[in-house]
Amino acid sequence: MSVYTCVEQYQLEEFLNNYELGNLISYQGINSGIENTNYFVTTSSGKFVLTLFENLSNKELPYFLELMAYLAEHNIPSAHPVSDINGSYLRQLNGKPAALVQRLAGNTDVDVPTVAQCQALGEFLGNLHFVSPNFHLHRNNERGPHWWKVTAERVLPHMPANDAKLLQKELNFQHKYQNLSLPRGVIHADLFRDNALFAGDKLCGVIDFYYACNDVLIYDIAVMINDWCSLPNGDLDAKRVQAVLKSYYKTRPFTKVEYKVWPIMLRAAALRFWLSRLQDLHFPRPGEITHIKDPVVFQHILQAHIKAGEKRIALLHW
Repeated sequence: MSVYTCVEQYQLEEFLNNYELGNLISYQGINSGIENTNYFVTTSSGKFVLTLFENLSNKELPYFLELMAYLAEHNIPSAHPVSDINGSYLRQLNGKPAALVQRLAGNTDVDVPTVAQCQALGEFLGNLHFVSPNFHLHRNNERGPHWWKVTAERVLPHMPANDAKLLQKELNFQHKYQNLSLPRGVIHADLFRDNALFAGDKLCGVIDFYYACNDVLIYDIAVMINDWCSLPNGDLDAKRVQAVLKSYYKTRPFTKVEYKVWPIMLRAAALRFWLSRLQDLHFPRPGEITHIKDPVVFQHILQAHIKAGEKRIALLHW
């Protein structure tokens, strides 16, 4: 959520004329995240987040906005989009598709996650995966194996030899497991610390559903655990992992096949975000406020998973 497209005050005021939200009081660019332009917007009727979509098209966006509305209406803590005077969630601003959503309470300044916070996110994912099969729209994962391959081809020439060897080896390993028959549904696919709002240990809501898609459910858990439960050396904190899974299992226990492939999913999730951060590092996009995250973090997480191997399955039990 960086600022790539600047919005002037008069442009925002004209935009807000299409909503019943009162007068503009203030707005401020948000510098966390990397994909879209975001602003905090305060009007005389409340607080909102304005998103200008830098890559997603008008055709793609209904999936995400309708999903957010669906989840909020099914008591999943997420930000409900705001409809304009014509009942639409989506408009144009400064040449980009744009939407307003409710600004939730809490903040994303979690440095070292607590066991209680991880437990809350396990419950969130369990509930998300329980209600999402009834969502009426479908979207493939645009950051799946094909994207891994294409992105690797771009970044490999820019990498040190040993790192490039590790990346190519992991791509070859993951290729063997791309056709597994696993439970699928709508997943968040990007549940990092900067996408969950907490007030202490209370989860106020999850934001940024713009990578959401239909894919393997346990991949979603692996993405979350890699960020929330990893130690500085890339290894996993067993107590935090087990807090996530114990809470998640109350709604949806793993199948036997999911138990077996759990170490593979952890590696797949680490690979995906290593690649995205490598791409952002070597091919940055210009912006007024940008935030590029360190790819080495996920390289170390991947290496820790490879080293641990089947020991990761032991974390599924307590």
